[in-house]
Amino acid sequence: KKCRKIVREARAVSPNAYVAIMGCYAQLKPKEISEIPGVDAVLGAAEKFQLMDLIGDFKRGETKVLASDIEEANTFNAAYSINDRTRTFLKVQDGCDYSCTFCTIPLARGNSRSDTIENIVKQAREIGESGIKEIVLTGVNTGDFGIRNGKREDKFIDLIKELDKVETINRFRISSIEPNLLTDEIIEFVANSERFAPHFHIPLQSGSDELLKKMKRRYLSDLYTQRVSKIRELMPHASIGVDVIVGFPGETDELFKETYTYLTELDVSYLHVFTYSERPNTPAIDMSGAVPMKIRNERSKQLRNLSEKKKRSFYTQNIGREATVLFENDIEDGQMHGFTENYVRIAAKYDPLKINELVSVNMTRLNGKGLMEVEELIEYPALVH
Repeated sequence: KKCRKIVREARAVSPNAYVAIMGCYAQLKPKEISEIPGVDAVLGAAEKFQLMDLIGDFKRGETKVLASDIEEANTFNAAYSINDRTRTFLKVQDGCDYSCTFCTIPLARGNSRSDTIENIVKQAREIGESGIKEIVLTGVNTGDFGIRNGKREDKFIDLIKELDKVETINRFRISSIEPNLLTDEIIEFVANSERFAPHFHIPLQSGSDELLKKMKRRYLSDLYTQRVSKIRELMPHASIGVDVIVGFPGETDELFKETYTYLTELDVSYLHVFTYSERPNTPAIDMSGAVPMKIRNERSKQLRNLSEKKKRSFYTQNIGREATVLFENDIEDGQMHGFTENYVRIAAKYDPLKINELVSVNMTRLNGKGLMEVEELIEYPALVH
């Protein structure tokens, strides 16, 4: 439905343009997409990187479908995005070898594969030379970095150690990392790094071990607790985000309460809450114990409310601390915004000279929107000159 709407809007803006649909949806359901009026081409996971080579073959009124078997998506294509020249997302890994019962990503993106450390370091230097100060390392399963041609060649810790030497970048963030791949060595390295931010986003999905087993996750709640405890031991003010799914088949009231209680007691900073939705060709779709959508939405609301409490508590703990903020080109009502190294969102009076600059701030209070305000701005002696 959303795809149809976007195609209609694209046609309205540019009636003579060619419309190509790419990405996970195109890989999973190419025939369904090809039947949407106005679509000229459908490109799967391997073919989307050949768009410029294929565009000459498009013909009006004849939808071209190019979506080979996902096994053929076995090469790594480097990519990074630049939005407002403040931060960029650098892809270091693609695909996934896990078999979580709710997930279609292995079907849509193929097996785990990565770039080389040498190439990634080179890209990071180039990004820094363009004036960008922060890089977020991304991937489908970022912590599984190091697999090339089906064989493990490197480890994620090897990558971040080399990136830490890139002097043209002030700050790196790890976008998301599985708890079973977040080793003590990685946590200890980040704790002692000048460039890697004390910010971890760690998928949990459920606080119930029974459901984690049904999901075929590669850990139980005890391991997750250990990871959070290790971070807090070394970085008391680190930001820790959590992914959690509500309404998975078999999630009884009792099991949801188990998750809610677990998260309430866990010392984390915020939650990303996902309401379970059935995905074709996944084992979960055939599981018994489907949770009514109304109950899923109610549980989702409860966890989102808990997330707001967690976030406010985390922000409050930071009042009175000094931190470094990278101000973005995000201006609203005369205020500019940015994030500290530990992912506290800052609001300050707009100063164009501070945009895309690292500034030392004294965090003083929360405003009515729940953002951290500052009284004093002092230019930060940045790592990059």
